Amino acid sequence: MAHVVEGWRHGEGGAIVTANVDIVRAATRDPALGALVAESEVVVADGMPVVWAGRLAGVPVPERVTGASLVFTLCEAAAREGRSVYLLGGNPGIPEKAAGVLCERYPKLRVAGTDSPPFGFHADPVLAAEAVAKVVEAKPDLVLVGLGFPKQERVIRMLRAELPQAWYLGCGAGIPMAAGEFKRASGVVQKMGAEWVHRLALEPRRLAKRYLRDDLPFAVRLLAAAVKTRLGKGK
Repeated sequence: MAHVVEGWRHGEGGAIVTANVDIVRAATRDPALGALVAESEVVVADGMPVVWAGRLAGVPVPERVTGASLVFTLCEAAAREGRSVYLLGGNPGIPEKAAGVLCERYPKLRVAGTDSPPFGFHADPVLAAEAVAKVVEAKPDLVLVGLGFPKQERVIRMLRAELPQAWYLGCGAGIPMAAGEFKRASGVVQKMGAEWVHRLALEPRRLAKRYLRDDLPFAVRLLAAAVKTRLGKGK
């Protein structure tokens, strides 16, 4: 939050990637996606397996930082600094609902705009240009982009070319969570690294394949590789 505020005060923008296990898996398998993540000024560990892997490998990752929590943290900072926010993504009505929740919590927060682009808009040059133009016209200081990886990061890339002084957060499901569509797991469950189980219970059809077939085996391999890295450093 302090880093973003410092950027605002110096007229410098940037992007934040919330790297959960799914994003780390995708970025390590596809060099283009890895490069997309590397374009961002800040990458945080959004997932306890990512935090654990870092620590096991000897990289001091202090804690997990989720996109859902950064939505509130950065909006709090924006309200305090007199900055505006734009919410991009989610089903129709959800960005507006989230904006209402955020403004209720932070009365000084200015909402520059909201948008729920149609599914697949990012792949249509005309629709993508329209969505980008709306953001550029609103001139927000903070843009919350909740489209899922890598769509949100690709949209952020387009936005940064037109509005480089803003900060962008790829927040995945952070917008519907802020709107109250999903309830986060308890703090204890989060610290245990089991929030994914909570999310799976809420959205089994959408998340079962990704979590159980793809992410869980990768997380095991990630942790094993981290241990191997640590042992290699000790030789």
